[in-house]
Amino acid sequence: MYQYTSATDGIELASSSSKQTLLQVLQEARERIQVNDDELDEARRRRDLLAGTLKAEFGADSRTYVNGSIAHGDALTPLTDIDLGIVIPNPDGVYGPLGKGPAELQNRAAAAIRAAHKSEFPNLRVYVNGRKRSVYVSFGDPVDPDVTDFSADVIVALDDGTGAGLWIPHYDTWDRSAPETHTTLVRAAAKSSGYNYSRTVRLLKHWSRRHSKPLCSWNVKALGLDSLADSMNQLEGMLAWFDHAIDDLTWRDTPDPANVAGAIGVPGDRSELVDKLRKAQDKLVEAITHEKDGYNVLAVEALSSFFNDKDMLPPPEAKEVTAQQLKRTADMRAARPSRLSVGDRPQTRSRTPTRSWAP
Repeated sequence: MYQYTSATDGIELASSSSKQTLLQVLQEARERIQVNDDELDEARRRRDLLAGTLKAEFGADSRTYVNGSIAHGDALTPLTDIDLGIVIPNPDGVYGPLGKGPAELQNRAAAAIRAAHKSEFPNLRVYVNGRKRSVYVSFGDPVDPDVTDFSADVIVALDDGTGAGLWIPHYDTWDRSAPETHTTLVRAAAKSSGYNYSRTVRLLKHWSRRHSKPLCSWNVKALGLDSLADSMNQLEGMLAWFDHAIDDLTWRDTPDPANVAGAIGVPGDRSELVDKLRKAQDKLVEAITHEKDGYNVLAVEALSSFFNDKDMLPPPEAKEVTAQQLKRTADMRAARPSRLSVGDRPQTRSRTPTRSWAP
């Protein structure tokens, strides 16, 4: 396990007159990807509109819950969707694994949403058929100008009268899950860590997004619940997360933190996933090692390469990277002991005089 120790004097960034540590560089990068207030306010407004419509449709005894990145406090910009659930009263057991499937309730939710919000959102589209779990709501109107749409995943759910958690749709039947508990666990981790958990998760989600999403967002967060301690900064947190993720995913899927649903599966080949995680961690360690050794430009260049997003974390200029690579090579040569030295005295070899010709 690699332990991060910040350079005491910081590093002077290329094209910057101020001195910054990698942590400061990372903070600026994180601020570029976190959701802005205008996006967040509009997303919450739309979520509240849907919640009100669903409560009106399913009655006062129903309850809504929030889930996903906005509820968890780790949303990225551009913001493209929201997650919302409605827990529907089912006192007679009409619905559920021993009763009706979710389609009837999903169609009621979809019809109510269309009727209530089509006037404000003329391009509104609501889908039920073919969906695995959610009623899909496409507003046809983004909250961020850099994307083309904004959507909502609406889950119709039932209380599980036999144990913890909820019954949620799985095509035409039901699965057990615990989205309310998940949100409680994530919020508790965020608060107890001074929100280091949320900040580190946001960075890891962005790394995943820039590397073909080897893990879903919920898997990133679930692994973080077991690895992100309250005393960690974001560099320490990412290193600890990679350590834990590599160790855990090598041999198993991530268990449900609420111990209700099944394990969180991984896409693709497990060995390829773990190899990708190891390579990413190596690049992060490279950045930290360069900072510790005083090679400021190489540290930022490696961190930029780790995220693979020039808008989030621009790399230094190529000529400055080359100059510091040459300096590092020269420093390494200067520090290398001479092969002809023994102790502090040069090694000498006795030689027998020879002539270049024979008689």
